[in-house]
Amino acid sequence: MLANQEEKWEKLKVLDFLDPASVVVDLAATHKRAALEELASLLEKSGKVRDAKATVDILLEREKLGSTGIGQGIAIPHAKTDQTTQVAAAFGLSRRGVQFDALDGEPVYIFFLLVAPPDAAGLHLKALARISRLLKDKFFRQSLRDVKDAVEVLKIIRDEDQY
Repeated sequence: MLANQEEKWEKLKVLDFLDPASVVVDLAATHKRAALEELASLLEKSGKVRDAKATVDILLEREKLGSTGIGQGIAIPHAKTDQTTQVAAAFGLSRRGVQFDALDGEPVYIFFLLVAPPDAAGLHLKALARISRLLKDKFFRQSLRDVKDAVEVLKIIRDEDQY
């Protein structure tokens, strides 16, 4: 059984854990907590997490270990939490930029918030790696920054993540 699960992980795509209902292309937030609250509320509304506030608290605890604002306008806030039973992500785009204590000190425009249950460490890491791989491409990042709507976000991710 573990071999089948490992094989599934090898084929994991971002859209396997990014719910279309959890995509926003005009985040209202201007600071870290508000951005996390906005994204976590999308996950709560789509049924991916039980409690957005508890999820935000866990994400902020994770942020104390080091900012998930990795630079180049990107943040991938993530945590393992009992607020979910599956790996789930939300995507947010900020037009103005969010002060997120990013490693390069610059504002963040592109957010992938990722949560996983405590017993899914391997899948959590695989999902993080999948997101990170896509975001290394500057053309992909720019394409995301230029989107008009959530449908366009999903198409760009699907097209890029097929490789």
